[in-house]
Amino acid sequence: MGAAENPLDFSGKVAIVTGGCRGVGRGIAETFLAAGADVVVCCRNEPETLPAADGRTAVFVEADVREPDQIDTVIAAATKRFGRLDVLVNNAGGSPPADTATVSPKFSAAIINLNLVAPLVFAQRANAVMQGQPEGGVILNIGSVSGLRANPESAAYGVAKAGLVNLTETLGLAFAPKVRVVCVTAGPIITEQAHLYYGDDEGIAAVGATIALGRLAEPSDVADVCLFAASPLARYVTGTQIIVHGGGEKPAYIDAANPDAANPDAANPDAANPNLNAGD
Repeated sequence: MGAAENPLDFSGKVAIVTGGCRGVGRGIAETFLAAGADVVVCCRNEPETLPAADGRTAVFVEADVREPDQIDTVIAAATKRFGRLDVLVNNAGGSPPADTATVSPKFSAAIINLNLVAPLVFAQRANAVMQGQPEGGVILNIGSVSGLRANPESAAYGVAKAGLVNLTETLGLAFAPKVRVVCVTAGPIITEQAHLYYGDDEGIAAVGATIALGRLAEPSDVADVCLFAASPLARYVTGTQIIVHGGGEKPAYIDAANPDAANPDAANPDAANPNLNAGD
C-alpha cells in the first residue's frame, strides 16, 4: 500500500471509517487523511465539521450501520466515487451505562446489534469488494477492554466486544489470504463523552492514574495503531487483536493490600493536616 519507500503512505487508497464524525472515529479518519488516503465517514447525523487533515476532508455518507441496506449505500458511495475500497474501520458502537440486574432485553439486543452484528455485516459487504481487488484489503474492528474483563455497567456491551474478538479471528481465517482482519482493542479514551463515565477533569485524571502509562488514551493513540495495522508493516498480522490500553489498569488488590501507598497522606498525618505546625 502506498509508496514503496514509505509503508505508511496511503496515497491512492480508500478507507471507510464508521462512526467517523467524532471521538475515536474522527481521530482515525483524520490520521488516514493525513497519511494520504481518501476517507469516507458514515454517521447517523452529519457533524458541523467533517474530519480533515492537510487540506483534505473526509466524504460524509449518512447511515445507520444497524441497517444492512444503509451499509450497502456507504459501500456503493465509496466505490462509485473512488473506484475501490482498501480499508474498513468498524468503529461505530458504544453503550450508555446500564444496570446489569435490571436492563431490558430490548436494550441488550440493540447494543449487541450495534457493536457486533453491524460490524459483521459491514465486514461481509467490504470483503465482497476487496476480494475482487488484486491487493485485497484490510478490515479493522475497534474493540474495547470491556470485552476482556467484567463490565457491570453494561453487560451487553462487554459481551458484544468479547464477541468482536472471536469475530476477528473467524473473519481472519474466512477472508484470507486476500483480506486481513485485525481487532484494535482500546482501553479508556478521552473523548467528548468521557465525562459521562469518569466525571469531571479530576475524575478523568484519577482514572488515568490507574493506567500503567499514567493517563487515558487520546484518539490519536488508537488511530496510529490502526494506521500501522492497515499498512504493509502488519502484512503478516490477521485474525488477532492488538491491545492498546497503556499497559492496563492497576489491579485493585494492590491498593487494598497497601493502603498507605495508595494514600501517602495516611502514612504522614502531618501532611494530611496543613494547619498542624511542626512544633505543636
